[in-house]
Amino acid sequence: MRLSWHDLGTPRADDADGKTVEFVGWPNTVLPVRAAGYFLLTGEPSCCAGCFPANPLAVVEVSAEQEIEFGNAALRLSGTWHVQRGDPAGWRYHLHGARRIGLTRRTLLAASPLAALPLPAAAQPVAGLTIDLHSHAGQLLYVHSQNGNYPFTPVTDPMRQGGMAVICLAVVSDSPTSQLTDGRIRPYRDPRPGELYAHIQLAFARLHRLVREQGLVIIRDAASLAAARSDRPSVIVSSEGGDFLEGRPDRVDEAYEKWQLRHLQLTHYRPNELGDIQTEPAIHDGLTAAGVEVIRRCNKRGIVVDVAHGTYALVKKAAAVTTKPLVLSHTSLTERPTPWTRRILPDHARAIAATGGVIGIWPVNAYFGTYQSYAEGFAKMVDVAGIDHVGLGTDQLGLVGPSTMPSYADLPKLAAALRARFNAEETAKLLGGNYQRVFAATLS
Repeated sequence: MRLSWHDLGTPRADDADGKTVEFVGWPNTVLPVRAAGYFLLTGEPSCCAGCFPANPLAVVEVSAEQEIEFGNAALRLSGTWHVQRGDPAGWRYHLHGARRIGLTRRTLLAASPLAALPLPAAAQPVAGLTIDLHSHAGQLLYVHSQNGNYPFTPVTDPMRQGGMAVICLAVVSDSPTSQLTDGRIRPYRDPRPGELYAHIQLAFARLHRLVREQGLVIIRDAASLAAARSDRPSVIVSSEGGDFLEGRPDRVDEAYEKWQLRHLQLTHYRPNELGDIQTEPAIHDGLTAAGVEVIRRCNKRGIVVDVAHGTYALVKKAAAVTTKPLVLSHTSLTERPTPWTRRILPDHARAIAATGGVIGIWPVNAYFGTYQSYAEGFAKMVDVAGIDHVGLGTDQLGLVGPSTMPSYADLPKLAAALRARFNAEETAKLLGGNYQRVFAATLS
């Protein structure tokens, strides 16, 4: 198993007693030597020989099988992990029988305690095509306020400042029938016939007005997505919920042609004609027959199918039906779900990955209070689903509580935190490359 400096002092490090582990750090000795069979390991280079941190959780004692040459780089070591109690020198952890193994930039950065330091906004330039899988930026959701003329907040400028090229900008299809109750959004009445269809026309019209007023570009095909740039921000027209379809798959074609819809989330906060949701009792055993037909219609027309908010049963049935990759645009991983959680278990994530799809990690501050912990949320999902199946889904201006990344101008902070765990190519996949692949596959 791999341990990092972040694990020291936690049950993960203590429970590894007697196990073979890998660990990365910088060697230090009392005298300035180039090789040694016994030395201390620290999370970053010391200023001089014999200068050790006073904190025992910032040092690992190492005994090697044979002398290890140091060079000018960090060491990646494998050995038997021992938790020491009552050590005369005060060190708590000991790597016994250590030997040197290969070192990659990712393992070096992932192990370093420097990843826990505050990151300035400009610390890491954002490379590659950056895409947010789910956003309500610009105060898009204020459809009925002041007859739909509620002022927009800036979208284009923050995107340029932070290097965000494309956002999946989502209207919400069920908002007239849902409200915040006891800390979570729930349906409080059934919609009238045609009500949500009429609502979505106003919502799409407001989205297109935002696009015009702020000089955004609408992405309609894979070529235009590939050509997108952060200096000329773009949007993919999206809908959070297929409630406006009212179970009619033919309305998918209308939204595709009239409103340039290219990303459709099947469900939101009410169990609708397409399927069940995570936050209410199931009534359809997952995906309905209408939901199956909507997926098939989206596959045919070239619309990304998003199963966020859907139950695991819905996701499994959707995965069995779709001929294109699925997206779950905004969530995070959990091993211990609470009732009505929007987070997902590993099997849920693997079902998406098995279609070739992507799971967006959202910056819910209650789960990820810093950019470093947010990046760790990406890393945990990568461990379960794979590096090709994780992306960024901010749910900007749609979260019930605070966001860890409230502005696209702060995207470089996330990029820097991710680069503390992933190399440049992997980070580019997480920040947009994986969704670009799914979008191209869907529209081909």
